[in-house]
Amino acid sequence: MRASTVVFDSLADFTRRKERQPDGFSYGITGTPTARLLEHRIAALEGGTHCVVTPSGQSALMTAVMGFIRGGDHLLVSAACYGALKTFAQKWLAGFNVEVEIYPPAIGADIEAYIKPNTKMICMESPGTVTMEMPDIPAIVKVAKRHGVMTMTDNTWASPLAFRPLEHGVDLSIEAATKLFGGHSDLLLGSISMNDFSYYEILRETQSVLGQQTSPDDCFLVLRGLETLKVRFDAQSATALQIARKLEDHPSVEKVLFPALESDTGNMIWKRDFKGNGCLFSLILRPSTDTAYIAFFDALTHFAIGASWGGVHSLAAFYPAPLQADRRFPLTDQPIIRLSIGLEEGDLLMSDLLGGLDAFDKASGATST
Repeated sequence: MRASTVVFDSLADFTRRKERQPDGFSYGITGTPTARLLEHRIAALEGGTHCVVTPSGQSALMTAVMGFIRGGDHLLVSAACYGALKTFAQKWLAGFNVEVEIYPPAIGADIEAYIKPNTKMICMESPGTVTMEMPDIPAIVKVAKRHGVMTMTDNTWASPLAFRPLEHGVDLSIEAATKLFGGHSDLLLGSISMNDFSYYEILRETQSVLGQQTSPDDCFLVLRGLETLKVRFDAQSATALQIARKLEDHPSVEKVLFPALESDTGNMIWKRDFKGNGCLFSLILRPSTDTAYIAFFDALTHFAIGASWGGVHSLAAFYPAPLQADRRFPLTDQPIIRLSIGLEEGDLLMSDLLGGLDAFDKASGATST
């Protein structure tokens, strides 16, 4: 349904229109039948009972926080969370008298040391957006529940096919449906799933008041994408793992950041809690110059350069050393290359990466002589 206006059968229905919320329809900003259908599908996929969709993954994170955080509250945010969430917390919420604190990404029960009497919410991401640290979510949730603190997780990397946060006691599961759910890099959409009806009521009102409703056309595209989600996820995950294992053995690769690898520090948690590995991982190459990294990216022919991921076409992104050094609890002082593996042939993608690494090596040698 494409409409901004909901019509009513009588004046009585119109004057009582707000009673239709949070599930019904009163005006386009609160949702359409297409949005509700998508919300029901995502909630079922997440193992939840309620869902609110928003115009982007970023807006889903903001809506989830804005629904519950008020001046005087203490908000805990992982250092590996999506950058815009940290920026929003530190530069906006802090200005509204919210006490924002960044905590180490690969944390578990030790989160208790960060809990204060006014702690309202813990924001998690598993694994981290770029650096791929794995928090122990069940351990964090156990501490949070003991102190009456809400939890939310950005679950985009795994999707509900590999990990269901709600089944591990997390209050809000956030997905950037832009990525794996949509699957074709042609839309922006986010979702917030939950089981608690009171949270659902608050988030529906927040979504409405902030104008965070997505278009019916984008909802339709995500509904279409969900039809092939498992097929795409399985294929992309298998190719990603194959390529990551090969890159581990390359002499120019210092470290592959990918929890599904046995060498990764988060592998034990991943193996315990997750049922799949997704298509996204990162690389730390041996120390070299900016010229060598430019040569790497210039040599790529099948990987496009872009910051998004989860679509059918492979992408490579670059995160320079200063960005790592400026982060709280940095994993490395070296640049990071992040790869999103699409549906192209694995051997073709591996050949492309080897060509990039060869160019990296040659540029490194040229600048060191």
